[in-house]
Amino acid sequence: MRRLLFLLIALLATAPAASAQGAAAGQCTQPDSIEFRGNTRLGDALLRNETGLTPGSTVNYRDVQRAIKALYGTLQFQDIQVGCEPLGGGKTMLVFQLKERPMLVDVSVTGADQVSPGTVQDQVDLLVGRPIDPAQVTHTIVKIDSVYAAQGFAVAEVRAETTYVDSTSARLVFHVDEGHRTAISGVRIQGNKALGATAIVGAMKSKPEGFFFWQKGELDNAKLASDITEDIPGLYADHGFIDMQVLRDTTLLDRKAGKAMVSLDVKEGPQYHVGDFSVNGARQFSSQQISTMYPFTPHSKTLMQTLKGMLRLGVVQDQTIFNRSAWQDATQKVQDAYADNGYLYAQINPVVEREIGQDSVPTVNLRWDIQEGAPAIINRVDITGNDITSETCIRRQLTVVPGDVFSKTRLIQSYQNISNLGFFDSPLPEPEVQPSDAEGDVNITFKVKEKRTGNVNFGASVGQGTGLGGFIGFDQPNLFGKCKKGSIQWQKGQYINDFQLSYTDPAINESDYSGTVTAYHSQSRFTIQNIGQSTTTGGQIQFGLPVLGSRYTRLFVNYGAEAVKYGSDGLVGTISACTNAAGQSSTCFRSTVGATIDHDTRVGMPFPTDGVYETVNAQFNGGPLGGSAKYVRYTGEMHSYATMATLGGSPAQGSGMPVVLGLSTRWGALFGDPGPFFVSQSFAMGGVQYGEPLRGYNEFSITPQGYIDQTSQYTAQRQSFGNAFFSATAELGLRVSQQLYVDGFYDAGNVYAKPADFNPTRLFRGVGVGGSVLTPLGPLGIDLAYGLDRVDAQGRKAPKWQVHFKFGQFY
Repeated sequence: MRRLLFLLIALLATAPAASAQGAAAGQCTQPDSIEFRGNTRLGDALLRNETGLTPGSTVNYRDVQRAIKALYGTLQFQDIQVGCEPLGGGKTMLVFQLKERPMLVDVSVTGADQVSPGTVQDQVDLLVGRPIDPAQVTHTIVKIDSVYAAQGFAVAEVRAETTYVDSTSARLVFHVDEGHRTAISGVRIQGNKALGATAIVGAMKSKPEGFFFWQKGELDNAKLASDITEDIPGLYADHGFIDMQVLRDTTLLDRKAGKAMVSLDVKEGPQYHVGDFSVNGARQFSSQQISTMYPFTPHSKTLMQTLKGMLRLGVVQDQTIFNRSAWQDATQKVQDAYADNGYLYAQINPVVEREIGQDSVPTVNLRWDIQEGAPAIINRVDITGNDITSETCIRRQLTVVPGDVFSKTRLIQSYQNISNLGFFDSPLPEPEVQPSDAEGDVNITFKVKEKRTGNVNFGASVGQGTGLGGFIGFDQPNLFGKCKKGSIQWQKGQYINDFQLSYTDPAINESDYSGTVTAYHSQSRFTIQNIGQSTTTGGQIQFGLPVLGSRYTRLFVNYGAEAVKYGSDGLVGTISACTNAAGQSSTCFRSTVGATIDHDTRVGMPFPTDGVYETVNAQFNGGPLGGSAKYVRYTGEMHSYATMATLGGSPAQGSGMPVVLGLSTRWGALFGDPGPFFVSQSFAMGGVQYGEPLRGYNEFSITPQGYIDQTSQYTAQRQSFGNAFFSATAELGLRVSQQLYVDGFYDAGNVYAKPADFNPTRLFRGVGVGGSVLTPLGPLGIDLAYGLDRVDAQGRKAPKWQVHFKFGQFY
């Protein structure tokens, strides 16, 4: 198609020249006048000036050819014919018969789908209101074709269609037939000896098509160029081959089949080992401190680092071989260490010097040249965008304050603390750090954008355990814009009548002390496992204070009291009624004093991506406090999270999709006799709806006597409850967003009759996958778990899959 266009242009330019030659050789070699016909946009005087011809002068064929070329150069004409006409009396007239190009009134592109229509449209540089230029049309087709070729559409075709509106104007449409993206059928590597072709292709973004639907192998020239210049040399550099080169890259296209074969010729060069190491200019840190950040010295690993290493594929590289990525990461560590100590402008220059070492081994000597400069002092900390939330409330989350030496770690902590409030759109913009004066001091600005935080919920509900009912509630975690929390919930149905009121002040009178008041009334009948009906009325008051000035560790003390009245059916119907002083049946009463130590450094809530959560709780019931039972109850749990990788974005700023490794453990022990309160105070295990969760098993199926097969509906019994439990969970999850989380998990746990029976070697196990989504009513999730240690009625192994629906629970 393009060849035809060029041929057409050539014919238009040469054909008139031939006729002009004949005309000029005849009577019009000295024309008495010159006339232009067919021109409506340019006047005769202008055209005569363009041709350079004057009446009465001698004209030869070269003069006519120059005149035709000049007229075509105005870009106004698509055809020019030259003739000679007699005027009588021996006079002649040289005539230029002109056909004007149509005026462009509209230009558009159709068929662009897989490549952005805007990107394709940007390649069109034809101007509306100007004559259509065939050469410019051809140039536009080439540009569009190049865009598609760069994105792997080697078989794409582009054609231009002209539609006349009238005799002087036309529309131009570029039709694109995208075809399909060219697939890479294979990658051929030549010249590689140290690294296999599989490893090299594995490091590339451009991979061959495969069996699975996601292995499309699409050819993208930009990605292929990145592979050649960055990814492959980077892979070799991480194995010591820092002189590696890609000598030649060839892409063989089969346009008919839409396939491409990529061929790469590599020159590996020598493998460099690590030689001497030195540091110049370091005064803030000692040599010993610097050496802990040097990557080519063996260091002991933390538990989380060990687990990360276990999940990686491949072998551990020899520490004596140079690894460019490790060297770059270590340099960044040094840079961050200086930034954490206020040296925001410190320059860390990594130097790699090649030499031939002993035994002719290629070696690199490594050095950090450091220019420390002066530490930066925080001059001002500003907060913008908080139209509702008070600035005092936000500033309580800050660990960077004016007058302090700048610290990058504390800056990130402050950013994460503000994000964890949950009052602002996420991810938050990164805090701005700007110089405040010539001394190098800085101003820090946190930008936030308020979001709706309160929820009013109402509707109907139905369930096996609650029957048909309705609910209404209000929850506001940022009352009055002062970070105070308030909630009221009421649910009434066939088997349930719950009311709860709660208020929390995280900073009483702007102090470090917090307080929570809760009141509740619950009347329920759980038909699941036939627990039975009970009515509970109670409340709790709690005060919290920081431990040793730590913002992440708090001590809570509380007092609670509740009265419980049990029905006559189900499991609770078997509980002996509480009696008053006269020996008459009355409501059971529980009086409790408790203390809790809570340490929380999690970030990325509600689905954390890093940090730990540890808590230990002790409750003292009865005795001098009064009540229907005397016992002590201890519970604790620990959760640890670490981001293994991030699919796009940065977990520190709450963006991207972090792949998170989580380890959790929970335990509990009860000493004494819980009496009539065993249903809520002792421990039951199994399922996710009641008691301690263990996925892969039904509720109440894990008992102190072992697993109970539930081939038929099982009724909860007193023997189902124990006075001690232990459970642990390992999970590998993907936080798709702050509202969606999916994971694979491994659960293990057991319940024991008394704390002395604890045996960590006898645990019931479950594995599975699941997901949770955050809704206005709270977290909602589903898990598919495989109970590995289930048995049938005869005690034979009978592992089985089970689906669990959970509401209001996180793991």
